[in-house]
Amino acid sequence: MDNKIIKSAKKIISDESVAIAEMVDFINADFEKAILKIYSCSGRLIVSGIGKSAIIAQKIVASLNSTGTPAAFLHAADAIHGDIGMIQKDDVVMIISKSGDSPEIKVLIPIIKNFKNTIIAICGNMQSYLVKSADLVLNTTVKEEASPYNLAPSSSTTAQMVMGDAITACLMELRGFDPEDFARFHPGGTLGKKLYLHVGDLSIHNEKPLVKTESKLKDVIIEITKKRLGVAVVLDSNNEIAGIITDGDLRRMLERDLYHATVKAKDIMTSLPKTIDRDELAVNALDIMRKNNITQLVVTSNKNYQGIIHLHDLIREGII
Repeated sequence: MDNKIIKSAKKIISDESVAIAEMVDFINADFEKAILKIYSCSGRLIVSGIGKSAIIAQKIVASLNSTGTPAAFLHAADAIHGDIGMIQKDDVVMIISKSGDSPEIKVLIPIIKNFKNTIIAICGNMQSYLVKSADLVLNTTVKEEASPYNLAPSSSTTAQMVMGDAITACLMELRGFDPEDFARFHPGGTLGKKLYLHVGDLSIHNEKPLVKTESKLKDVIIEITKKRLGVAVVLDSNNEIAGIITDGDLRRMLERDLYHATVKAKDIMTSLPKTIDRDELAVNALDIMRKNNITQLVVTSNKNYQGIIHLHDLIREGII
């Protein structure tokens, strides 16, 4: 192993972490005003930049949109060639730049000011044209880049990213953005499924294996085989859940040589099976299965038998 490579990587990470820690002192009244301005904005937050800053801008826009703050990305170079038309009168414009003196930004700013939109600067040069022209300034100055020879953007782009995360988090808190809101904006992802997918949404697609307490062993085996879930729920004479029989129970019965024609479901069932209400989140079913080292749960509604949820259902949905 090349120790020089390991040492270099650790130094870069350490240098960037120091640069980010120093940003705490940059959170001031302008930051608070910027958050309140974005929060009260009746339009969108337009985020613009050039070069690496444009890439950071796109990430910030994605984070804002996914957490309830309408935002759009505007490339600074494209803006001065027609895309400036996307800025509407009620929008707030945020411009990200390390130097604050890029030619494209110097052309863009007077146009935006002519539109009378509020300009928020995220910048690492407090003497720049951008900072002197902006209404509000968020300082992302770093002493130097973490990369060799202070060349490639590293600490500076990380600082921009962290500032964007701070903005996003503060706006989430102001909006009272909670896990249910997150699920609504992320219905197709694994995180979203964990927050909105319910047990009943999965169990409804499964067979509903059941036998009675007096059912003969042969009928139990047929039911488990037919419904293909490796389990059968045992109901009593009042159609209440009395127990459960798994294919594992059948194997253990055969191992103990307990098989005979008079065996009934009640003789081999496990009483008080683990259950879960169909309105519970599916991720909660996974927690119960893990804690009890089982692969199925009996699904209920008002203590009435509704079906089975299987570990395979959770795997198929990407919850595990």
